[in-house]
Amino acid sequence: MKLITWNVQWCRGCDGRVDAARIVAHARALADFDVLCLQEVAAGWRDLPGSRGENQFEQFARLLPGHEAIPVAAVDLPAPGGGRRAFGNLILSRYPVAQALRIQLPWPSDPPQPSMPRVLLEATVESPLGPIRVMTTHLEYYSALQRHAQVDAIRARHAEACGHALVDRARSAASGPFRPAPQTMSAILTGDFNLRPDDPLHARLQAPLGEGSTALLDAWQVLHPHAPHAPTSRVHERDPRKPPYACDFVFVSEDLVPRLRAITVDAATQASDHQPVMVELD
Repeated sequence: MKLITWNVQWCRGCDGRVDAARIVAHARALADFDVLCLQEVAAGWRDLPGSRGENQFEQFARLLPGHEAIPVAAVDLPAPGGGRRAFGNLILSRYPVAQALRIQLPWPSDPPQPSMPRVLLEATVESPLGPIRVMTTHLEYYSALQRHAQVDAIRARHAEACGHALVDRARSAASGPFRPAPQTMSAILTGDFNLRPDDPLHARLQAPLGEGSTALLDAWQVLHPHAPHAPTSRVHERDPRKPPYACDFVFVSEDLVPRLRAITVDAATQASDHQPVMVELD
């Protein structure tokens, strides 16, 4: 199983050009991916630099017809002239998606910090390794208060899912929307967390959740325990006051650790202001 996570900055490259097809081409050059997790996907935002207001959720779905597209809008507002505009995340899966959840993350008031709503998108994919909950998110950049609350909410969601997985629902005779979907402790959490590896919140994401839950562990630290995480942001900026750093991570549940084979950061591409991260399991 090959998974790529990438903050695509509404598909705007370092050259200022907005191009969803270029994002897909670079992702395909990195790996024949099974799952693609994207953050900062936009639709209807003509005031974003370089954007024409294109619906990038639809563009990615058309560009990857062999992958099922699971979108979520963290920000959903009226568009000037009618309709809606959205800004959020997208999971595209070559594997069947047995269940999709869109979980609103906490957004406590924190004046005078600018902020926006944030979400956790979860898709349970029926992979050759068994059902896996693939989660992707984009945490708040400016507000540490909100980011802390969002990390705790993600931990709570994972613990909740593990609790459901412990309950044998296979014999349930429920029908309609009560019909049971696959429940699993196996999980991959991806995204732009807007925090660095030495941030206490990075350690908190990996802290034990108690009996009956699997911990989430940073795949980079598992496979490269003595190497700093390769930078994923500001890699191609020319401002010496803003050195590159890592804020895009892949966490895997403890049961998937033995299946980890590789994790890489593509430092070459300039199709976004972030670098894609690829993880491979078997």
